[in-house]
Amino acid sequence: MDIKRPPKSKLKKTLRIVIMIVVGVAAIGGITYGLTKLKPAAPTLDRSTAVIDTVKRGEMVRDVRGNGTLVPEVTRWVPAPAEGRVETIPVQAGVEVNPATVIAELSNPQMEQQATDAEFQVKAAEADEENLRVKLESDAMTQKAAIATINAQYSQAKLQLDADEKLAGFIPELQLKISRVAVQDLANRLKVEQERLAVTSKSTKAQLNAASSRLQQLRVMAKLRRDQVDALKVRAGTSGVLQQVSVQVGQQVTPGLNIARVADPASLKAVLRVAETQIKDVRIGQPVLVDTRNGIIQGTVSRIDPAAREGTFEVDASLVGPLPPSARPDLSVDGTIELERLKDVLKVGRPAFGQANQTVGMFVLTPDGSEAERRTVRLGRNSVSTVEIVDGLKEGDQVIISDTSALDSYNRIRIR
Repeated sequence: MDIKRPPKSKLKKTLRIVIMIVVGVAAIGGITYGLTKLKPAAPTLDRSTAVIDTVKRGEMVRDVRGNGTLVPEVTRWVPAPAEGRVETIPVQAGVEVNPATVIAELSNPQMEQQATDAEFQVKAAEADEENLRVKLESDAMTQKAAIATINAQYSQAKLQLDADEKLAGFIPELQLKISRVAVQDLANRLKVEQERLAVTSKSTKAQLNAASSRLQQLRVMAKLRRDQVDALKVRAGTSGVLQQVSVQVGQQVTPGLNIARVADPASLKAVLRVAETQIKDVRIGQPVLVDTRNGIIQGTVSRIDPAAREGTFEVDASLVGPLPPSARPDLSVDGTIELERLKDVLKVGRPAFGQANQTVGMFVLTPDGSEAERRTVRLGRNSVSTVEIVDGLKEGDQVIISDTSALDSYNRIRIR
């Protein structure tokens, strides 16, 4: 037999629902509070994407690198000797030349005409000199003939005078006086003609010297004109490799225009471009290794550009080692300048972040290598690939030197 239950109170049912709601809200609040107090999970870093290096102790070589080119130390620009038109270019860039090699042939009709005129002037002057010489010799012969005639007359007059003096007293006194006057007159004429011959000889020599000087002047001028025409065949002037020909056939050139460049391939130097942030420790005389990608050449720093250009300084390195067969002017090279050698220092691979003499945070791997924790590290002097550790690390520590800027907000990470 069923027993009828009394109906529950509506108030009790409502109270139960309220209690359940309060308990649920409290539970949700407690869970939320607990979650806010939990530490975020450590992020994971893939080992294959990280660059990990070990801290070591030993010698550290500080160096800087720069790229550049091989440049000839002995370079000669070949200028145009005169105004002219380029007719032919017998050789092209890249060939070996000697001082007599013709690089380009120019034409200048005006200069050629001047050279021809100068040669004709020389021939005319030579004819004039020869004509003058013959004329002066003829005049000298005439003068000598006149002296010989007077000398003969003088001799005859002297004989007549001697005869008359022997017959003195038998011939008239007037005849004797006339003989004496005739001898004296011929003696005076002979003396004058002899003096005239001496003066004429000096005059002849002076005239011939003047004509010879004029002829020599014209010959020098003709040679100069001919040399100018010959110079239209532009020659290298030195031995080396023809690097560049800067004119074309048919081009009109002016005096002094650079036609070609010749370089001595045996006298190369490396011109390296070093960043202005790394130039402060570079000094003249420091050793340099120049990589031509086909061999390493030793050298030393010989010059440092005093001013920066587009953020870099040009550093010249004189090459002291043997050159590889592939060494050519304008060949791209990489150079490493050794700044100094540090003895017995802690060192590690240069990190992708931080500069020399800075304090940075670096992730150091735990002994099992499964995690890494951030540690404050003070860096010292750096090199191209290594950096000195002043404080914060010890020998044998393994550190992540790749870029970890995305993990700056974490002090601990997992390594997988």
